[in-house]
Amino acid sequence: MDKKVISVILNTNRRQDTLAALDSLQRNDYPDHRAIVLDNASQDGSIEAIQTGYPDVQILELKQNLGYAGNNNVGLQAALQAGADWVLVLNEDTILASDCITQMVEAGEQDERVGIVGPMVYHFDHPNIIQSAGGFMNDAWDSWHAGQNEPDTGQFPAPRLVDCISGCAIMVRRAVIEEVGMIDERFFYYFEETEWCMRARRGGWKVLHVPKAKLWHKGVQLNYQPGPNVTYYATRNRFLMAAKHKAPLRTWMGLWAEILRRLASWSLKSKWRSKREHRDALWHGILDFLRHRWGMRAN
Repeated sequence: MDKKVISVILNTNRRQDTLAALDSLQRNDYPDHRAIVLDNASQDGSIEAIQTGYPDVQILELKQNLGYAGNNNVGLQAALQAGADWVLVLNEDTILASDCITQMVEAGEQDERVGIVGPMVYHFDHPNIIQSAGGFMNDAWDSWHAGQNEPDTGQFPAPRLVDCISGCAIMVRRAVIEEVGMIDERFFYYFEETEWCMRARRGGWKVLHVPKAKLWHKGVQLNYQPGPNVTYYATRNRFLMAAKHKAPLRTWMGLWAEILRRLASWSLKSKWRSKREHRDALWHGILDFLRHRWGMRAN
């Protein structure tokens, strides 16, 4: 197979996780692959450890923190300049099966209009429990993961088209990046990969989930409870995505109804007293959308 794949890994003081991810990449069986690590001002010896353990890995030291979106764009640009045919944007807390990249490339190359490919993502602590078998969007443009927290019993036997791919491992064809652009840096974090996939699909590209490509993700556990920052970015960025893509009236109505209902519940119902920080974050997200304040959340 003559397609060049470059993986881009963003590291912020996660030396051990990044080294483990690089080890799994080193053991992959795809012949034309290399990795780029983007280091976000780490103070834990990450750079030195990577240089010692993986001297062939290119390290780019970031000058400012532009979030998942902006930071990974630095890597995307470097990968394109290095001649990548496919770029795999990869979280540092992932472990890939040895044939993961091969399975994704082979599936993606079956159809020249497949522009984005994603693996079967499992929980690291529960290796046969699915974290994401591809993503879908509802009428209010909220996204959800197929198969989430289900045991893998073979219920996803073959590659299939999906709406979006989990941002922990998303492989994008070069032509997609050249045609529809890189990740929208206004999102900073959360929903940026969903919007990227939507932009690709609206540009005529297909988004494909490949079950035989297996990957384990440490960052989200079975009992995962997102913090207030996730509430903020999810709220603001869903509105931003709806505005950017000129969502139909029913989407706007569903989105506003959902958000305002949640805001009222978290404000008025005593059983949701523990959600007060989330309520404030949700309100902050609404206001920042209306004010057109993007990027990192202000304190």
